[in-house]
Amino acid sequence: MRVPVNQFKAALARGETQYGLWLALGSAYAAEVCATTGADWLLIDGEHAPNSVPSVLEQLQVVTPYPVSAVVRPVNGDAALIKQYLDVGAQSLMIPMVETGEQARELVRATRYPPQGGIRGVGGGLTRATRWGAIGDYIHRAHEEICLILQVESRRGAEHIRQIAEVEGVDAIFIGPVDLSADLGFPDQPEHPEVQACIESVAAAAKAAGKAVGILAPGEPAACRYRDLGFDFIAVAIDISLLRQAAQRVLGRCKSAPAEVPVPGGY
Repeated sequence: MRVPVNQFKAALARGETQYGLWLALGSAYAAEVCATTGADWLLIDGEHAPNSVPSVLEQLQVVTPYPVSAVVRPVNGDAALIKQYLDVGAQSLMIPMVETGEQARELVRATRYPPQGGIRGVGGGLTRATRWGAIGDYIHRAHEEICLILQVESRRGAEHIRQIAEVEGVDAIFIGPVDLSADLGFPDQPEHPEVQACIESVAAAAKAAGKAVGILAPGEPAACRYRDLGFDFIAVAIDISLLRQAAQRVLGRCKSAPAEVPVPGGY
């Protein structure tokens, strides 16, 4: 048995724009529904959603049969937590709030075994990642299929984007527009001209370093704009928002619909 090919990483290497959905419901059932929609990738959120290692594992398992890639976002860059997510089978990780080149280098080390200069502990036959020992050369080949995505979402991170993006082993940069807007002094205004200028500057620096660039852009106009700017992977919707907005639309239409005029003497 071989190390599974990371189709998300391969698509980025081919230069194919990848459109994704953000999973924040913490539900394997909802994750499987989203896996049937035609999305190229799904972000399983462990930072702001009620997810744990076991619930992330369940979502990885249910989406595996579908032609969609899973990206997992831990709550932070803790090496022990990264080890757990990799051991349960995550191959693409998105680490939030990365601000320096040194931090980027430590995160790369957390995803590698000692033969590749890393610090990842060897779980061997205990882990789903090795298919419980069935992948005999996993320790030697795992890093080839790991996609490490670092989030730049602060002024400090933007200032150090060149050092972050140039670290070997970093595959992509993901810009968090809402956190970035808050740190730049324009909370909840990702469309502010200064925020947009910073986003474009970060993206250009990452591209210059040969790294793919992604962003969260709910809504078609924003997603299309970032696509035209050369972004490689774009999350275009969030499961919670889709559910809430659809429910509001249906309820709003029903509540505002005129009542039918009753027919005298009939039903």
